[in-house]
Amino acid sequence: MDDLFQQQVDHLGEGHFLVLCWAAQSEGRSTPYNMTNCFDDLKHIGLTRTKQTAVAFVEALSALRFVDLRGEGNRRNIYITMHGAKALENLVLRTVHTPRISAFLEGH
Repeated sequence: MDDLFQQQVDHLGEGHFLVLCWAAQSEGRSTPYNMTNCFDDLKHIGLTRTKQTAVAFVEALSALRFVDLRGEGNRRNIYITMHGAKALENLVLRTVHTPRISAFLEGH
């Protein structure tokens, strides 16, 4: 299973990495991070122009069980899982991608 996990992590792109980073940061601040915030942040840094792409990043992470999506009120909030935290740690330690600032989280 370690080999499978490493292959999954190795195939994560920058968008996946950033969603994991921002989900972890939002939980550390006790601030809900939702799909709209995610799309706005990815659009702000120029990684996407469509909400479909943001949803695809999050849905892929959810399928891998790296994030949990919870409907809370009228929002789908994104929470990092234990496996997602391990994946994020792996990527950070190997400096695969560079973290970027979430405009949403900087405003909170």
